[in-house]
Amino acid sequence: MNFTPEGKPIHSAAFRRRRIINWLPLGLTYAFLYMARYNLTVSKNALGDLMPKDAFGIIFAAGTITYGVSFLLNGPLTDKFGGKKAMIVGTAGAALMNIVMGVIVYGILKLDWALNLTLALSLAYSVNMYFQSFGAVAIVKVNASWFHVRERGVFGGIFGVLISLGLYFAFDWSQAVVNFTERVNPEQPHYWLIFFIPALILLFWMIVDLFVLRDTPVEAGHADFNTGDASSGEADTPFNLAAIMKRIFTNPVIITVGLIEFCTGVLRNGVMHWFPIFAKEQIKASSALAADWNFWLNNWGLMLMLAGASGGMLAGWMSDKLFGSRRAPVAGILYSVLLLSIVGMYFTLWDQPFILGMFVCFVSIAVIGTHGMLSGTATMDFGGRKAAATAVGLIDGLVYLGTGLQSISLGYITSWNWQYWPVFLMPFAVIGILLTLKIWNAIPKGKAAGH
Repeated sequence: MNFTPEGKPIHSAAFRRRRIINWLPLGLTYAFLYMARYNLTVSKNALGDLMPKDAFGIIFAAGTITYGVSFLLNGPLTDKFGGKKAMIVGTAGAALMNIVMGVIVYGILKLDWALNLTLALSLAYSVNMYFQSFGAVAIVKVNASWFHVRERGVFGGIFGVLISLGLYFAFDWSQAVVNFTERVNPEQPHYWLIFFIPALILLFWMIVDLFVLRDTPVEAGHADFNTGDASSGEADTPFNLAAIMKRIFTNPVIITVGLIEFCTGVLRNGVMHWFPIFAKEQIKASSALAADWNFWLNNWGLMLMLAGASGGMLAGWMSDKLFGSRRAPVAGILYSVLLLSIVGMYFTLWDQPFILGMFVCFVSIAVIGTHGMLSGTATMDFGGRKAAATAVGLIDGLVYLGTGLQSISLGYITSWNWQYWPVFLMPFAVIGILLTLKIWNAIPKGKAAGH
C-alpha cells in the first residue's frame, strides 16, 4: 500500500466506496439507538407529574449505570465475536425493550394498571441500556479495521456527527411524535408511541446491517492493511482476553482518557437532558418569554445536531491537521470552551433564554467534539483494533457512570434550586482540562515500525 507524505494510506476508489457502504448503515443504526435511548427525556416532559424530576433522575441513572457496567462484559465479547454480531444483538434487544416500555406506558395510561412507574421503567430502561451498550463498542470495533490511525481524526468527526444526528432523532423526532398525538388525541395522547416508533426503526436497520455490514475489509473482498495503531504487527495473533485486559488496564493514557470521559458524561448529559426540562418549566412559569423557551424546546434536537456536528468535524480537523493526530490537545481546547460556557450559563439562567440557549449549544459543541475524539478515536488508537471494543467499553462505561452520577444528583438539585445546576457542572470541566494536560503529547505505538 502507498502512503501520502503525511502518512495516510492511499486507498482505491472501490475500497472507499465499500467503506462508505459499510459505515453508513452502521452509523445510522447507532444514531437511531440514541433515539431509543434518550426518548426517555421527551417522555418525562410529556408525562408531566406522572414522572417528576427525581423519578426521572432515578430511572435515567438506573439505565446509565447499567450501561456503564455492561461494558465490562460486552467490550470483551465484541472483541471476541466481532462488531457486526454485537450491533445486531444490541439493536434487537433495544428494540424489544422499547416495545416493553411502550407497553408499560400504555398499560398505565390506557388500562389503569396499578404499576409503580418509576420501578417498572427503571427495570425496563436498565435492560434497554444493557443492549444499547453494544452500539458504541460495535461501531468502534468495526471501523478500527477500516480506518488507519492517520485517518481517524476524520472518523472522530464522523462519529460526532452520528451522535449529533442521533440526538436530533431522539429529541426532535420524539417531540414531533408527542406534538402529533396531542393534536390527534388531546383527551388521551398516545404517549406510548414515543417508544414504539424507535423500536420499529431499529428493527429495519438491524435487517439492513445483517445483509450489508462486514467486520473487516477482507470480508468485503478487499485486502486488510496495517492500521498503524497499538495492534500494529499483531494481525496474526489470536484473541487473548487476558492480554487485552492487561493492555487496557495498564495503559496510563487509556486510564486518563477514561477519567476525562467520566467528566464528559457528567457534562454532556448534565446539559443535554436538563435544558429541555428547564425550558418546559419556564414555559409554565413565564408567559412573556414562553415563545422563546418554546423555540428551544421544539428545536432542541436540531440545535444539538448542528452543534455536535460542528464540534465533531472541527475536532477531527484540528486533530489531524494541527496536532499530528494527537487527541488530547483538541480535548483540552474544547474543555476550556466548555468551562467558559458553563460560567456563562450561571449568569443567564432565568430571563435570557436566547443567550442561555447559545451557551448551552457551545457546551454541546465542545462536549460532543471531545467525546467523538476520545471515545470514538483515541480508544481505537491506544487499544488497537485487537482491543478496540474493550477499550471503548472502558471509556464509554466511565462516560455513563458519570452520566448516572449527574442524573441522581441533578434530579434532586434541580428539584431544590435550579441555580445550582451550572455550579454542580463547573468542577468537572476544570478536572477535565487538567487531565488533558497529562496526556498532551500521547500518540499510539504499535509493534511494527513505520506506517
